[in-house]
Amino acid sequence: MGNIRILPDLLVSQIAAGEVVERPASALKELMENSIDSGASEISVILREGGTKQIRIIDNGAGIDKEDLQLALVRHATSKIFTLDDLDSVKSLGFRGEALASISAISRLELSSRRKDSPHAWKISVDGEVIPSAGGFGTTVEVSDIYYNTPARRKFLKSPQTEYAQCAEAFRRIAISSPGIAFSLQHNGRMQWQLKASTLEGRIADLLGESFAAASFRVEDSSSGISIRGLAAKPSHTSREEQFFFVNGRYVRDKLLLHAVKQAYQDVLHHQMHPSFALFLTIDPSEIDVNVHPAKTEIRFRESRAVHQFVFHALNRRLSAPLNESPPSIAAATASLSSRFPVERMPVQRMPVQNSMEFGVPQPTDFYERISALPVEAPAQARQEPPLGFAIGQLSGIYILSQNSDGLIVVDMHAAHERVVYEKLKKAMDESSVPVQPLLIPATFSATPAECDALERFGHLLPEMGFEIAPLSPSMLIVRAIPALLKGADAIRLARSVLNELETCGSDKSTEAIRNEILATMACHGSVRANRMLSIPEMNALLRDMEETERSGQCNHGRPTWFQMPLEELDRMFMRGK
Repeated sequence: MGNIRILPDLLVSQIAAGEVVERPASALKELMENSIDSGASEISVILREGGTKQIRIIDNGAGIDKEDLQLALVRHATSKIFTLDDLDSVKSLGFRGEALASISAISRLELSSRRKDSPHAWKISVDGEVIPSAGGFGTTVEVSDIYYNTPARRKFLKSPQTEYAQCAEAFRRIAISSPGIAFSLQHNGRMQWQLKASTLEGRIADLLGESFAAASFRVEDSSSGISIRGLAAKPSHTSREEQFFFVNGRYVRDKLLLHAVKQAYQDVLHHQMHPSFALFLTIDPSEIDVNVHPAKTEIRFRESRAVHQFVFHALNRRLSAPLNESPPSIAAATASLSSRFPVERMPVQRMPVQNSMEFGVPQPTDFYERISALPVEAPAQARQEPPLGFAIGQLSGIYILSQNSDGLIVVDMHAAHERVVYEKLKKAMDESSVPVQPLLIPATFSATPAECDALERFGHLLPEMGFEIAPLSPSMLIVRAIPALLKGADAIRLARSVLNELETCGSDKSTEAIRNEILATMACHGSVRANRMLSIPEMNALLRDMEETERSGQCNHGRPTWFQMPLEELDRMFMRGK
């Protein structure tokens, strides 16, 4: 007699349940998605002991016919797809017909439902009998004692607190994905969330907090049948726990999309920090494959490269917008403060408008010298106040104090100037026009073996950046030219820093990444230093350049370059108006 045999249906369902229902949160996710697919406008979730004892979902959706109740618990029975063409263009969240069958195989499940044309609800009990029941329109699913009949799986469940945290996260993801639906979550008799139907921004603020909403900017773009919308946080607000990507309303964990987001943030994010975002991608369902994994959190794109580039450019455009094209969130944040603390304001004194700095002026010592000699331009009546206002002084030789109609602005002058120089260097390199300043007396220095090795391996990159460095002997290097923008910098220190940077990152990064690292190092050497006293016209010149520079809100290392302290905040500190 052979050893191969067909497994019993119950065992097959229990094996399948191991893929679909990894833990209570997995069952909760599947059931909530079914409620959304039914067209519900209100979904209530009741949990006990983190979902290990009870998961109860109540919705007001379309409901299930009495004749379909038993069929709903059969594997691969569904009302959402019927043909292979339907599978190739899935529009619903669920489609496999496995969730209810898998959950019922490893728990005690009761399902009751009432359609709008039915006089009362019908319930299918644990033993499979369909009986009349009381209940409103919609469907109620109750899952009790999950994994009660599979002790091998039950022992892998964590504590009720841990399982509840996973359930709350699943609830949060689905609630964000459907802001037009009202949700509630109750655990052990206590109400945890009560969410009314809202806008996307309102729902994100409810679930991710006002701090995320205030620090985020709106993303909205479309191209060639793909569109994206949502909120992304500024680089100053980071959290790995606040990363949500939805494709056609479905929460996904996709490496391609995450890489596109990280690449957009790479030039403004500090070290190993993680961007925060809640983004919704809409694409033709036939262009994606959602039938990759039973949990349906992984997808494949038919044109993955095009999707990656679309997401990257949509975010990059918003992150690189100069301050004179500032995101709406800045105005929104200050407006919300104004509404909370209304105080009568004095008119803001207008300072003279300063022209932007010339690109070819050497850095850093004489960067502003020629500007000081320029005649002061009287502001025109129709001229709008610049976003960063006008300088009123300097603090500790490090910070520029400026005022605008919203209050006080504090600028880290070294970090801000560093970004300005960095972006100018990048633009010049992109246009292959980095001005070179030959040294009247070439500088020589004794080089380490690592510096000599870096010059030998990556020396071909240096002329593009405005450098002319050559070996003079096996242990001596000569610097004959540096970028004109950094004319005032110490040539030897600058050359050493560039070679050390090449040695550190050269073998592990792409040519563009190496270039940006080097340019960041150059910008640091070429920017105005702390404890240098600037005149008011010099400060205003820097502020105007910041407003025209991409990504000027962060320095090359991701640190903030400025922040606003609203007048209302100052008034509150001094208890004015009370």
